[in-house]
This record gives sequence, structure tokens and C-alpha cells, in this order.
Amino acid sequence: MKAVVIEGDRAVVKETVPVPPLARDKLRIKVKAVAVNPTDWKHVSFKIGPQGSILGCDVAGEIVEVGDDVKGFEVGQVVYGVVHGASVKHPENGAFAEYSVLDPLLTLRVPGDGQLSGRDTVPESPVRSIEGAVSLPVSLVTAGLVLVHHLGLKAEWHPEQVQVDKPLLIWGGATAVGQMLIQLAKKLNGYSKIIVVASRKHEQQLKTYGADELFDYHDKDVVDQIKTKYKDLPYLIDAVSAPESFTNVYRLGNTDKPTKLIQLTTMSEEIIPEKQRNPQVTVEGAILYLVTGLDVPFGRFNFPADPVYREAAIKFVRFIEPKVIKGEINHIPLKIFHNGLEDVPVAMNKIKNGENSNVKYIVTLQ
Repeated sequence: MKAVVIEGDRAVVKETVPVPPLARDKLRIKVKAVAVNPTDWKHVSFKIGPQGSILGCDVAGEIVEVGDDVKGFEVGQVVYGVVHGASVKHPENGAFAEYSVLDPLLTLRVPGDGQLSGRDTVPESPVRSIEGAVSLPVSLVTAGLVLVHHLGLKAEWHPEQVQVDKPLLIWGGATAVGQMLIQLAKKLNGYSKIIVVASRKHEQQLKTYGADELFDYHDKDVVDQIKTKYKDLPYLIDAVSAPESFTNVYRLGNTDKPTKLIQLTTMSEEIIPEKQRNPQVTVEGAILYLVTGLDVPFGRFNFPADPVYREAAIKFVRFIEPKVIKGEINHIPLKIFHNGLEDVPVAMNKIKNGENSNVKYIVTLQ
């Protein structure tokens, strides 16, 4: 089959890649569309993925084979889900390929008639096409795990009572994960207030999703603005998870009572100068790849298998799937590439160069 693999320090399209084998407890799909994420170029540039491994994490397609032990799915269904592309454990399977293997416990059905829209762009909206569906898995499951597993919210849709009578701050509200976090935190009635840090131009949209107040990260004194207005911020999420954003979010932590800071990569307080470290701030990493149930070698880190994390992800996927089908979760704006896998390295480079503000890059294969 054709697939996008790591070759040296680049992502390249190869035409003689073996189709991944199908285990008894998995599904094989013929890929119709993929979404490109920052983690994809990072697996190449930071030498996380093995040479020859297939890249890509967000994938949608038609089921062409069902493992003997799988129940609830059948050939011909159009589904979407997350895989750990370019992983050390399974380098033979990734999203950016003509065929991919999915874990049925983490697989969702595409709403509606399961067709491609054929459009070049799609505005933010409920999921009505394969392109909309494939934009979700990484960001939606990550957001769900942050709120339900890491921060302990109950998976209850529109409960009458606020779950935590404290504010939540999300730095990077307009990122793909940030937009999922805002929608979920609102619909779970998780916090008394949702404070976001994002560009002012996204304010109207993010408030539509449930943000109560927006601070513009372009303001040089944005951290001081927030600290002046909010004296107690016990829950912080860094949805950007770059050294600069992490440092700023860390500075917002309480100094007289505990604060939990969730970031999406491998950063810790090690990057904070020792004299500026705050014993009240506890940093946790939401490592999505642990949903596989395997240990995750990741650069210089090795994350041991976490069955509790996997079970939380499975429960969240089952909880959120009907909500997506009913149109209660909006995907972010989409920019769609139509030239098949050859467009994937192009899209990866655009993301690496920061060209994808408030837009998800989708590549269709058919």
C-alpha cells in the first residue's frame, strides 16, 4: 500500500509499504480521510518515531475486515478513531496510509450517511461528514481525558448543579484541544467560570462554546492581568503546551493553596528556574497514547502501561459518541486537501511553520 513514513529527518510517501496485519481484536479500514496534528511533525523532527514507521493519528474510513473477536462492528461501516502513528510499539500502523488498523473499543461511527463533503473548506459546525469526524479523535479524546480523568469531573451531560464551584483556566482556547475543552467543560457544567487565553479575534466563537472571559495572549502583561483579577486558580490547562505557554500558565498557580496544571506533552517543572518553582503547583501530563493500553516509549521518556487511563478513554468514547451523532459537539474550521497522501507532508510543514491558526488540516484519499 501507499503510506507516509519517516525517512531520515523527513516524512515521505512510499508505495510499497506492507498493509498492517489484523489482530483478532481489531478492525481494518480503507482510509478515506486523515487529519494532521502537531504531534505528527514532532514525531519526525524530535526523532520520536522509528525510521520507516507510518505517521498519523486521526483517521477515518470504511471497515473492510473485522477481527474474529470484535463485536458491534461490520464490514461497510464508516468509522473514525485515533491510532498512535509512528509508535515504537507498532511502527507498521498509522493513519497516513491506504489501510489502517483501529481498536474497536476506541472507534466511533461517522454521523449521517458517512460521506465525504467534497468541499475545500468547512466552517465550524456539528459533524456531518467524514472530514468533520476525522478532525475530532485526538483533540476530543484528549479533552475528555483531561476533564474526566485528570481533573475528576463526572461524565454527566448538562447537570443542573455546577460540579466544581471554582474557575477553570484554559491557555490556548482556540487550539483544536482548547475548543473541545471549552465545549465539554460547559456541557458537563464543570466549573463556575471558564476563563480562556487566546487571540481576541476568536472571542465571539469561544464565548459561543461556553467561555466566560477571554484574555489575549498577545498582551505582554496578560499573566499580570489574570492574576490581578483572579486570586484563586486551582485548575489550569495548557492546551498549547510549548515552553513559553507552560511557563506562563505555571506563573498563574496559587501560592497559598494547591493548583493542578495539566499539560499535553512531557514538560514538567524542570523547565522552570529552581528559584521560581512553586510547591503548590502539581503538574500532570495528559499522554493520549496511553489509551492503547501499552507502555509508550517516547523519545527519552518511557510511560508505563496504564490500564486505568485506557479504561477512562474507552468509557469517554462510548459516552461522547451519541453526543457527536446528535450534533452537540462542533468541530473547528477545516481546510481540506484533495491530492491524497502526497498532501500530508505539505500539511505537516504548514503546521510546523505555524500557518494553521484556528483551522484543522484534513487530507482526503478518495
